[in-house]
Amino acid sequence: MGTLSEHILGKPAGEYVDRAVNRAYVHDGTGVLTLEAWKSIGTDRLCDASRISILFDHIVPANNSTTATLQHELRDFARTSFLNFSDIGGGICHQLMSEGVVLPGEVVVGADSHTCTLGAFGAFATGVGATDMAAIWLTGETWFRVPESIGVYLNGALRGAAEAKDIALTYVGRLGTDGGTYKALEFVGQGAGTLTMDDRLVLCNMAVETGAKAGMFYSDNTTVKYLAELGKKAAHRREDPDCTYLQEIAIDLGDIVPLVAVPHRVDTVRPACDLAGLPLDQVFVGTCTNGRYSDLERFAKIVRGKKVAVRTIIVPASREVLDKAIRRGILATLIEAGVTIGTPGCGPCLGAHMGVLGEGEVCLSTANRNFRNRMGVGGEIYLSSVATAAASALEGEITEPEAMA
Repeated sequence: MGTLSEHILGKPAGEYVDRAVNRAYVHDGTGVLTLEAWKSIGTDRLCDASRISILFDHIVPANNSTTATLQHELRDFARTSFLNFSDIGGGICHQLMSEGVVLPGEVVVGADSHTCTLGAFGAFATGVGATDMAAIWLTGETWFRVPESIGVYLNGALRGAAEAKDIALTYVGRLGTDGGTYKALEFVGQGAGTLTMDDRLVLCNMAVETGAKAGMFYSDNTTVKYLAELGKKAAHRREDPDCTYLQEIAIDLGDIVPLVAVPHRVDTVRPACDLAGLPLDQVFVGTCTNGRYSDLERFAKIVRGKKVAVRTIIVPASREVLDKAIRRGILATLIEAGVTIGTPGCGPCLGAHMGVLGEGEVCLSTANRNFRNRMGVGGEIYLSSVATAAASALEGEITEPEAMA
């Protein structure tokens, strides 16, 4: 055994394993389905309430009375069952689990495909369906086929206006939307150590866009320091010298440039400069990919003292992100620039509310998906980094960002 997935799950790739789950969580959408499946099992038993979280983020505030009623039922269940619960405005489930909850070496499952975000901590984190989650609520365990791994070797360091999102778009473009199917992407190499925890969360978040089961970093000094600041102790895990990967790809971070994924595929990637001048109707910054404090701070630095030329919506990924942005003056800078701030959560990413596109409208988004009709029927979504989104918001058209001092 050599890969990080094999070490955490305890068996070689291809083997099946039953594992206790350290953290299990659902959101307001999948939580409704999980509760229904759990009730259908015919029991009122929960394995361990301390390991289960229900985190409202997808459609909060509720967009209609049907949604509100379903949320009311799930909210009551969470409270009467003494589960970890986050209500309206708490933030995106993956972000909340990254704020001092998930630790290296843990097995984490969420009823959402972007649960792989949390592999940034050196955990095995993956998404499951509502029926599987219902069984986890009951037993505290689940099964996996240990995935084969792809080694994504990162060399050098980012420079200029390039960001972690551009690295993510690079590897998705290289692997394609099915090149990582049921694999674990392990981000390794000297360049991995140059990335912040926020950077790592971005890279792991988009692993599922290649079809991957998980995206993972080894825990190191950066991981330990980040968690220590949140009051959590963690240990390093060094790469196994005997590790062999099914496939290896190498990325020189110094060669990365600002990129944009064009509709309607995440893996159809072009340099931002090639799309310069394309008119926009909306810019959206947020989601589990790019809604963290560092993202808001970077956007504010670019727009400070200026005005956006197109409607621009920013949705913080959590209440903690929003609070920090308020305390440090970032929110004031954004509002002065003409930006609209949304309630912490997923916002318009899934096309439910808070910024849905109209027929023929074009949006530049920092989200992770640009599928047809995702943010509104007939709308077109281009994906970019925060810096590209900020520069484009000021011009009202796709604009390549300049390197920031």
